[in-house]
Amino acid sequence: MAQTDELRVFADEHGLALITIADLIEWRRKHEKHVERIAEARIPTRHGEFRAIGYSSIYEDVEHVALVRGEIAGPNADGDDVLVRVHSECLTGDVFGSRRCDCGPQLDAAMAMVAREGRGVVLYMRGHEGRGIGLMHKLQAYQLQDAGADTVDANLKLGLPADARDYGIGAQILVDLGVRSMRLLTNNPAKRVGLDGYGLHIIERCRCRCVPMRKTSAT
Repeated sequence: MAQTDELRVFADEHGLALITIADLIEWRRKHEKHVERIAEARIPTRHGEFRAIGYSSIYEDVEHVALVRGEIAGPNADGDDVLVRVHSECLTGDVFGSRRCDCGPQLDAAMAMVAREGRGVVLYMRGHEGRGIGLMHKLQAYQLQDAGADTVDANLKLGLPADARDYGIGAQILVDLGVRSMRLLTNNPAKRVGLDGYGLHIIERCRCRCVPMRKTSAT
């Protein structure tokens, strides 16, 4: 099979356009619908009431939920300047309160900030466990971290990418909710959540103001 460099030379010689499989996948992600809105219900929380809107990935067996407060788009809202948190699923942090990360406190802080704002979205992305490597691989990575590896090195030693998360589905969900521009709640200044090409714009990055968790030693 011809390699990319050989194909590029052939294309140049014959005046042909050259696209890669990755280009095709990227185009499909941005131009084809990959999620379907399935259900909606009221969810009372300690931060007040949210609308929980459930989505299902069309090509993957993964479900996501958006916690929505206030009117995002409609007669009295234009989808601009929306406070948004795109939260990656973290069973160990969100449910078990693991002190290896601050995912749980960040989720709680995001819900509190959206509640105070009175308008916003907390998008809970399933399938993002351990930066997208899955729960079992994350536990294996924890073992390597206990031996001295950092998060990125642990993933690489397992033959996994440093970050396997795909935010294209999340972008499509935000578009479906009517979001156009947002203030993104994140403690990672480099986080872009893959919004380019979806008609979404980040106008500001805001920190999730949560109380840092103290790490505890194993007993």
